[in-house]
Amino acid sequence: MRKTAIVTDSTAYLSKEECVQLSIHTIPLSVVFGNDSYQEGVDLTTETFYKKMEDTSLELPTTSQPAIGSFVDLFETLRNEGYEEIVSIHLSAKISGTFQTVVSAGEMVDGIQVYAFDSKISCAPQGFFVREAAKLAHEQEGGETIVHHLEGIRSQMGAYFMVDNLNHLKRSGRLSGAQALVGSLLKIKPILHFDNGEIVPFEKVRTETKALNRMLTLLDEDVNKGDVNEVVVIHANRRSGAEELKERILERHPNQHVRISYFGPVIGTHLGAGSLGVSWY
Repeated sequence: MRKTAIVTDSTAYLSKEECVQLSIHTIPLSVVFGNDSYQEGVDLTTETFYKKMEDTSLELPTTSQPAIGSFVDLFETLRNEGYEEIVSIHLSAKISGTFQTVVSAGEMVDGIQVYAFDSKISCAPQGFFVREAAKLAHEQEGGETIVHHLEGIRSQMGAYFMVDNLNHLKRSGRLSGAQALVGSLLKIKPILHFDNGEIVPFEKVRTETKALNRMLTLLDEDVNKGDVNEVVVIHANRRSGAEELKERILERHPNQHVRISYFGPVIGTHLGAGSLGVSWY
């Protein structure tokens, strides 16, 4: 049995209470408005971020990954606290350099084994991985066992979302594959998903209603197989829409556990306000 620490970044969007309860350590990414940089969840709340996004006098924001020193300092602190291993779980390496920064930081710190895990996704689905890892660490499972378990979860996960428009994804370069289709996609409501860590179109749908119905049908297929443990509805400054979608899911599957999460500042920078998604595993 080994003492294993769990680390993640702010885009898992876990509550502070949950992180304390499960002993999860979080390093924030940053959002940059002009010359001002804000650490997500530290000096920039999600509510303030979306208000800034509505301010047309401000430049559209960009995002920034954590400095390598932030991870080095945390890893050294955990080592000094008696941890022997670290499992560090992060947003997709295809949309951020955070994962590679963790790999490099782990190589710089002696006396502790760092397992960097690329979730190949972000937001609440990333949080699924982090919670499971924290529970296993609490049971004193080692890093190698935890990573193997997380790899198994990845194959059982569903995550689909739609954005109000694709301008933010187009501008940030986060929409991968079929780039030539972006112009035509802007005229419809495509369902998007992560494919091997990249955000790509899943299906082209012409209305929001059809997009939401299709996502619910995809969820139905897995729930009816009896394979779904948890469902989460994710929104970008659209709480009422998320509540309505949650109610629709519960009407179809009254015994299913459904919660609501959000696209925070870093991911909201790339998706824009109004986005809705559904994820499960």
